[in-house]
Amino acid sequence: MRYFEARFLEEAEEFIATLKPKTVKKILYNIDLAEQTNDPRLFKKLTKEIWEFRVRYEGLQVRLLAFWDKTNKQETLVIATHGFVKKVDRVPENEIDRAMRIRELYFRNKD
Repeated sequence: MRYFEARFLEEAEEFIATLKPKTVKKILYNIDLAEQTNDPRLFKKLTKEIWEFRVRYEGLQVRLLAFWDKTNKQETLVIATHGFVKKVDRVPENEIDRAMRIRELYFRNKD
């Protein structure tokens, strides 16, 4: 059973394309696992609207920020907005703000 299906927006895909193949494989594996388990170590709520996919691999802490899209009654989507390599303990506020802007644009264009 899948709790949700992850989809990647352009900025998230562009970020993933910059990573090493083994890192990408780990990210996709973790996201697939998160879809099936809803494990907070893999997929964690940051704010009311923004969540993060968490991947630690070869000393890097890779984050993909995301939000839920439940507008289609048939499927629940989690939309990854963009990614970055985390260098400090907390997720930088500007990254959360960026995810919020992308989310607003996504829903505005969807209508």
